[in-house]
Amino acid sequence: RRASSSRRSMGKTPGMIEFLSETFAYPYPYPKYAQVCVDDFIFGGMENTSTTLLTDRCLVDERAAIDNQRTESLVVHELAHQWFGDLVVIKHWSHAWIKEGMASYTEVFWTENEYGKDDAAYYLLNEARSYISEDSSRYRRPMVTHVYREAIELYDRHLYEKGACVYHMIRAELGEDLFWKAIQTFVQDNAHKTVETIDLLRAIEKATGRNLLFLFDQYVFRGGHPDYKVAYSWDGDSQLAKLTVTQTQAKDSKTGSDSELFDLKIPIAFGYTQLEDDSPVKTSNETCLQKFTVRVHEREQSFYFPLAKKPNLISFDHGNNYLKTVSLEYPIAELKAQLKFDPDPISRIYAGKALAKKGGLEAVQALSDALTSDSFWGVRLEIAKQLAKVKLDQAEAALIAGLSAQNPRVRRAVVQALGDVKTPESYNALKQLLEKGDASYYVEASAARSLGGMVSASLKDREDEVIQLLTKVLQERSGWNEVVRSGAIGGLSQIKSSPIALDVILEYTTPGIPQPLRITAIRALGEISTGQTPNKIESILEQLEELSRETFYLTQVTIVGALGKMETPKAMDILRSLLEHTPDGRIRRIAEEAIQKVQKTIGSDKAIKQLRDELDKLKKDNQELKSRLENLEAKSNQA
Repeated sequence: RRASSSRRSMGKTPGMIEFLSETFAYPYPYPKYAQVCVDDFIFGGMENTSTTLLTDRCLVDERAAIDNQRTESLVVHELAHQWFGDLVVIKHWSHAWIKEGMASYTEVFWTENEYGKDDAAYYLLNEARSYISEDSSRYRRPMVTHVYREAIELYDRHLYEKGACVYHMIRAELGEDLFWKAIQTFVQDNAHKTVETIDLLRAIEKATGRNLLFLFDQYVFRGGHPDYKVAYSWDGDSQLAKLTVTQTQAKDSKTGSDSELFDLKIPIAFGYTQLEDDSPVKTSNETCLQKFTVRVHEREQSFYFPLAKKPNLISFDHGNNYLKTVSLEYPIAELKAQLKFDPDPISRIYAGKALAKKGGLEAVQALSDALTSDSFWGVRLEIAKQLAKVKLDQAEAALIAGLSAQNPRVRRAVVQALGDVKTPESYNALKQLLEKGDASYYVEASAARSLGGMVSASLKDREDEVIQLLTKVLQERSGWNEVVRSGAIGGLSQIKSSPIALDVILEYTTPGIPQPLRITAIRALGEISTGQTPNKIESILEQLEELSRETFYLTQVTIVGALGKMETPKAMDILRSLLEHTPDGRIRRIAEEAIQKVQKTIGSDKAIKQLRDELDKLKKDNQELKSRLENLEAKSNQA
């Protein structure tokens, strides 16, 4: 069994070695390469010279392999370190993005080589989203920084995912041939040496004659990224397209501060699809594009483009190479055309998001069509997410029909979207799916999680039914990495006011439970705690305090996360104890963040309580005043 899983998970390794040797123009530098899978590994993988350690959780079975590309990405990531990390070594921790960013970017261009450009573009989009999530919800920092307590703190999404995005921007800036020439020069000139970021800049300049310090200054040596809002209008009399671009991250003044603004040359494309012709409906591959480049460097700028006729679609940052967020404020006709005809899948995703924001039947129809007809599964997946945001029956009907999607990743997104809709019809559809089962572990797990969230929000009368179903899943559906049973635990954790759901979760936090399932159950204690009675909250705290004595890294990380979701000062006592006793700097950091989160939550609760008390007092005073007025009126009438 393990032999077949190993071949399934790592069988492409010889091809990867050949691919990277050619890509970096440097033959694999060691006499052998070994991959060793181990139990209880705290990382996904860890490179060593000529040998990589991998978690045994990456050994996928046949069913998991149908929609799990993460193992393949992990294998190529760790292999890339034989060049970036072992052959070329960073001189200081603060420059670790050079190796981790390239290893992460290797996942992108291996995906491009193996599955095509659309898959690679979507993979990169999710790398960007991962970094942006950390940047917006936790902290912002420069990629190269000497401000840290322990080096391990630097190994975050700014290092990995943002690093991959920076390499991609360098590639877009230089062009295909010059980019790979620069990377190959960097490897060849620095083999068996230590490097800093300046060495990469020097290699780029040596190979291409280009100085990219402007890009590094904005994305590497300072934190953040641009957040663009883009509005479009057409002046038919003057035959001018107007594009107004606002950098919304710059909020200090009318022009924004220099430290907030980005100065970039953005490609703009106007697309013509000949929609007015009687010819058959065209595909995105048949769109004719007229391209321009503009310098965006102020807080708000308007650009005017003389065009022979009104364009059908507008593509901002054509090719979507810059790390950014973007909000499109286009008329619905242009958004529909972009969703249907833009050759770039990421632009189609942005159009779908903007259409969902507009809402209405016309938008729903366009989104529904894309859910079934778009040529790329990643777009269909994203459209499912957007349909859930449009609160119309037609959107729900399109999603229910989408449960028959052939691609399991699209089905999974449809399941999650129906979970957000929370109607009896969507509930019945997901319940039937979970009872019947699905070819994908992940689709079943998503259905289990979604059902729990649905009954907790608006279908309380189905609560007992769902708890019974999820308990049955826990009893009967053990499988690879406990994906499905973990989904059932996740569903139970959403039924926050149920003591029965809590008791089931507590059972799965005890020793002897398979590690992936136990970790999920521990995490779920924090989720379900916010709706429990004081006595039940005490039971949760007692269990988490007992578990906090365990020293396994993943257990401690999960306990900290669970405590950070609780709304009681007692959670902070356990967190402070962990903070004082753990030798691991990563645990200390997330424990400090969790303490701050609990303090903020408790403070918010106090503020809300104070507002409620004040409102109650106003109501009471108002009632007393009203009574006095009524008494005065009564006395006046008697007189």
